[in-house]
Amino acid sequence: MGRRGLRYEQVAGHIRDQVRRGVLRPGERIPSVRSLSRRLGVSVSTVVQGYGLLQDERLIESRPQSGYYVRAPARRPPAPAMSRPESYPVPVTVSELALQVVQAYRTSGVIQMGTALPRTDFPGVAQLHRTLATLARRPDSRLRDYDMPPGNDALRLQIARRAVDAGVAVSPDDAVVTNGCQEALVLCLRAVAEAGDTVAIESPAFFGILQAVESLGLKALEIPTDPKHGISLDALRLALEQWPLKAVLLTPNFSNPLGYCMADARKEELVTLLEAAGVPLIEDDINGDLNYQGNRPKAAKAWDRSGNVLLCSSLSKTLDPGLRIGWTLPGRFRDKLIHLKLVNSMASATLPAYAAAEYLESGGHDRHLRTIRKAYRERRDRFLELAQRLFPEGVRVTSPEGGFIAWIELSHGIDAVQLYHQAIQRGVSIAPGPLFSPSGKYGCFIRLNFGQVGFEDMAKGLSILSGLLSKPG
Repeated sequence: MGRRGLRYEQVAGHIRDQVRRGVLRPGERIPSVRSLSRRLGVSVSTVVQGYGLLQDERLIESRPQSGYYVRAPARRPPAPAMSRPESYPVPVTVSELALQVVQAYRTSGVIQMGTALPRTDFPGVAQLHRTLATLARRPDSRLRDYDMPPGNDALRLQIARRAVDAGVAVSPDDAVVTNGCQEALVLCLRAVAEAGDTVAIESPAFFGILQAVESLGLKALEIPTDPKHGISLDALRLALEQWPLKAVLLTPNFSNPLGYCMADARKEELVTLLEAAGVPLIEDDINGDLNYQGNRPKAAKAWDRSGNVLLCSSLSKTLDPGLRIGWTLPGRFRDKLIHLKLVNSMASATLPAYAAAEYLESGGHDRHLRTIRKAYRERRDRFLELAQRLFPEGVRVTSPEGGFIAWIELSHGIDAVQLYHQAIQRGVSIAPGPLFSPSGKYGCFIRLNFGQVGFEDMAKGLSILSGLLSKPG
């Protein structure tokens, strides 16, 4: 069964695989602890641990004096259909509305479901803060110098090591440290495009990406995107033939706001398609570590053979957004990125970089990831149960397999921006759909963060929204 420390995970994987292949079906009894112990040649306690992991994932359930059973999936609202954006490039104008939504986070007494911020009350975050405090007391002059690009050596080593989990083989020299993922995305856009150029994006797309496109004077071409499978590669192929695209900017793993995760075969096809066209792929992988179960999904850059993929990520969604620790693996654009980083912000924050490197080196980050994945999965499940029970008939909700964001299609006739203002007055922050489209689409959609709020606030917030949706106007 492999290394001892992983045996219970392999037990869980054995059952998980049988469920996925339909060998074990919802409601069916799974092998008893003792019978599976004999079959796999592991201890009873190892099987109990494995079954405990599957219970945490809500894949199986224990029935007193009966055994373990495959859990029947909870009833969930239907998901939205594939998007149908405009088929031509447009300028981007989302800044004013985006600023309103972001500033609502500073309002006390508001149930915060509008911004894409993580929870930060986990033990791993506290450990990182202790490391930061310890370093701040050290009489080390390096901790007070400029951290010039490409950035802290120790942190870039950890970035390269952790990239292996995403299927990406790079050296520390390939990484450039940035002030969060947003700076990485902006620098990558500047490296491959100039004002007036067109870049292709998924639709809907994170409004931070749209703001970056807007600030650089670029045009955006929205590509039809499925909430489960990601962008339409056929539509992208047609766009490459019709328009002089300078780049494609996507979030293949647990996108914001749809939450989809592209299959490996489609990622490989995407990378191959863009390499043949000579069009760079800017990959936002900020949510890649937030999968609920199974192995961390590969990044699209895992199939990059020519340096055509510029991967961007950070610790903002998994640890602490206030640290502003981000990075890019820009491939063949590395030298240009280093120059742009120097011009844009001179350096990154030195002390947080040292703290992040020391924390990652300590080995506790994988344990922290298991903790937050479980927490967000539990909140996702509770959110979908509440949405199914509280929201009016006809409302559609995505069911992501990672991250902490849901995309909701409201009933026709509901104005998402008007709903935003009504909800704020009732003490609930949401993100209205037009924020996620340069052409102003998604007027009857909203994005909600189910990961940051507690269960009580979640129920209260959704109850308020349900009341507003039932009595529009």
